[in-house]
Amino acid sequence: MTEPAKKNIKLLGITFLVCIVALGGCVYLIAPRPPKEDKLIKNFNAHRAAFEQLRDMLQADTNLSRVASWGVEVRQPFFLGYPSDENFPTNRFKQYLALLEQVNGYVGVRSEGNHADVGVVVWGWGFAGDTRHIWISWVNETNQISTRGGYHKHIDQNWYLTGD
Repeated sequence: MTEPAKKNIKLLGITFLVCIVALGGCVYLIAPRPPKEDKLIKNFNAHRAAFEQLRDMLQADTNLSRVASWGVEVRQPFFLGYPSDENFPTNRFKQYLALLEQVNGYVGVRSEGNHADVGVVVWGWGFAGDTRHIWISWVNETNQISTRGGYHKHIDQNWYLTGD
């Protein structure tokens, strides 16, 4: 290989590495940072009645897994999507959306069982398997909190600020 060809390949490799590092730096700089704990807890306290209404609704809807602006996830029979009255009451869905908007939440989630733990996702960022979330959760048995991964900060009663 000639000397000018070697220099061109070397220059191309260096240019490629600089571009990769610059792209990574841009992603790091523009990536949204999670809101401060104080801000999230202040929002919870300001909208506590709506959070408690969401908790009550999520605990009552035993067949529901998740609810968000994109629709619902229902367990039996499995359904994922925008609801119609055949798979989830549309008025109930609209009530969820209004409450989620009021509390600045994105998704309401519910574990299985009659005394389910519930939560409202209030922040999230990432892609595919590398997504981070912060949610306000109601945990029925506080001793379960230590068995879950991630971050937990007690707010009041069984309310926690939780993150992964």
